Amino acid sequence: MSVETHKPFIHPTAIVDPEADLGAGVTVGPYSIIEANVSIGEGTVIGARATIEGHTTVGKENQIFTGAVIGSVTQDKKYQGGVTYLRIGDRNKIREYVTVNPGTEDGSETVIGDDNLIMAYAHVAHNCVIGNKTIIANAGTLAGHVVVEDRAVIGGLSGVHQFVRIGYLSIMGGNSKAVQDIPPYVMVDGHPAKAYGLNVVGMERAGVSKEERLLLKRAFKIIFRYRLSTKNAIQILKNELQTSPAVIRLIKFLENSERGICN
Repeated sequence: MSVETHKPFIHPTAIVDPEADLGAGVTVGPYSIIEANVSIGEGTVIGARATIEGHTTVGKENQIFTGAVIGSVTQDKKYQGGVTYLRIGDRNKIREYVTVNPGTEDGSETVIGDDNLIMAYAHVAHNCVIGNKTIIANAGTLAGHVVVEDRAVIGGLSGVHQFVRIGYLSIMGGNSKAVQDIPPYVMVDGHPAKAYGLNVVGMERAGVSKEERLLLKRAFKIIFRYRLSTKNAIQILKNELQTSPAVIRLIKFLENSERGICN
């Protein structure tokens, strides 16, 4: 196959700054705008009327759909100018009218990993860090400095308060409000979000063994049903269940929680 075949395809109505860096096989749809400091990896497809601006790096084989606005300046009122960054990994699907902002402080960044699905009208604010294989459903909204760990699911029309952490393989029900951290493996729902059990289906799909799931069920009861302080619950987990890698992950999350956990 010739090198010519691998050149980016840019629709005649699109506006792409000559200084933008487009990899092999990139497609830019009708009326889309790509600004100067943008880098887009090979095989990424950008739909119609999308805008990618700022100091934004997009990896390989992403799909960015109609009307998405990626890399526009932070909405944080503390922003005083300077250069901020947005880094997006590979094979993400960013659906219609999603907005993603870079960092606020000069030199800071927002980071999105690989293989994520961010559904229509969702918003990822400044300085967020999103892992891999997460799902943010329609109109899910992340405030600034939110961390979403791998394989977490955020339901549609849900809001996440600034600095909240969403743990590995956790799931947040639709139309919920998270004001405190959501531990790994936990299923939450409500306004504010409360823990109702474990994300059993998600764990099965991710290959978490039956033995680990039973230990996590025991850990869940200790944390959420025994009416203990988080400190005391952690100590019991260490004494009784620390041989489990999944429980160790849970303990580390609890120990590093600054906002406290949803109850």
